[in-house]
Amino acid sequence: MDSFELNKILGALLGTCLVILVTSFAAHAIFAPVKPEKPGFEITVKEDASHGGAKEAAAPSEPIEKLLQTASVEKGTAAAKKCAACHTFEKGGPNRVGPNLYGIVNEKRGEGRGFNFSAAMKGKGGTWTFDDLNKFIANPKGFIPGTAMGFAGIQKDSERADVIAYLNSLSEHPAPLPTAAK
Repeated sequence: MDSFELNKILGALLGTCLVILVTSFAAHAIFAPVKPEKPGFEITVKEDASHGGAKEAAAPSEPIEKLLQTASVEKGTAAAKKCAACHTFEKGGPNRVGPNLYGIVNEKRGEGRGFNFSAAMKGKGGTWTFDDLNKFIANPKGFIPGTAMGFAGIQKDSERADVIAYLNSLSEHPAPLPTAAK
């Protein structure tokens, strides 16, 4: 190959690069992005001034005692699959993002299980009663503000009762279900 052909090839490459560069400058001049004064979107949240802006736990519409009378362990098993992303349910099962939930009913809250609970969960204290489980599963961050659990909650009363009945069945000695007359 002689020098004339090499010059033609290099000239073609250089010309292509020059055309791309000029096209890029022209495109940026024509379609210049407009940057907002304040980046992002403002999210407005209505806060209740009577509680200092803290989110209160939404009270479930029906008492858990009444809901558990018609609860189904089988439906609860299916509904609890959404919890399986973070929790295990078998006896002696490993902890994941959240603790193993085998035998959780009437157990101490924020203790044991070989899990590092959040300070808010440890600070709440007490035991997991049917009513507390109902309130927590309905609105975790409302029942225990500052909890590390990122789940939004189960809003449907009957589905929550099914999950609680399932959790209660996960024990060598399940707690007796409360009666509606309680």
